[in-house]
Amino acid sequence: MAAGMTLGEMAKALHRPAVYLLGLQKRMDLPVLEGAAYSPAYFALLRKIVHLTLLGVAEKDLLDLWRTEKHLLQLLHLDATGSPTWYLDECTRVRHSDRRLLLTNQDLGPEFKARILQPQLDFDARPRGLFSHKEAGDDERRVLERYLELLGRLQAVAAAEAAQLRNALRWLPRLAPPRRT
Repeated sequence: MAAGMTLGEMAKALHRPAVYLLGLQKRMDLPVLEGAAYSPAYFALLRKIVHLTLLGVAEKDLLDLWRTEKHLLQLLHLDATGSPTWYLDECTRVRHSDRRLLLTNQDLGPEFKARILQPQLDFDARPRGLFSHKEAGDDERRVLERYLELLGRLQAVAAAEAAQLRNALRWLPRLAPPRRT
C-alpha cells in the first residue's frame, strides 16, 4: 500500500463510515487531506485506533495518550522534521516495537524500556521562546511517567476485553453464511 489513499478508501478498509473518520480527525487534530493524499502511515494510525477501540479502549483515553505522546515528542524536539504529519510518519515501522510509543510509533531508542530518555536533544536550530521547556515547568521524565501510566491502564483494559473477544469469536462459525458449492 505504497500509494496514497482517499478518505473513502480508508473508511471502506476500516469498515467505518467516512463521517466517523472525519470526526476522529477533528478530535485528534489530524490534518484533513484532499484526494488520495493519505499516506500509509496515516492509515496505519487510524487502523490502530479502530483496533484499540475494538479492544475496549475508550476514545477519550486514546486521545489523552495521543496528546501525551505528542507532548513528549515535542519535549524531545522530534517535531523538527518539517513534516506536517511528523507525529505519525513512523506509524508503519515494525522493527523494535518494544521501544516505540503506542500510537505515534516513534522509536525512543533502547533506553526506553529502562524508562530512560535522552533529554535536551535538539534536532532543530530554530529559535526558542524566552524560557526553555524545563524552565517553564515541563519535564520529559514527568511526561514519560504520565505516558507509561496511561499505557498501563490501556493495556489492562485491552487484556480484559481480549478475553471477551476470543469468546465472542466462537460464535462466528454459526453466524457466517453457508458456503455455496
